[in-house]
Amino acid sequence: MATIKIKQIGSPIRRPASQRQILIGLGLNKMHKIVERQDTAEVRGAIAKVPHLVQVID
Repeated sequence: MATIKIKQIGSPIRRPASQRQILIGLGLNKMHKIVERQDTAEVRGAIAKVPHLVQVID
């Protein structure tokens, strides 16, 4: 299965708790951190909920 790289570009400070939990679920907790995840519908849905905080890297 394909993988995607996700980079955190926004701070979770002053964001709702649900958005913070989504970042933690993706494995992101610091600015400019990059993680590699399986390209699944669940991961794509999580990215869609916080597009202002994350960036998908090719």
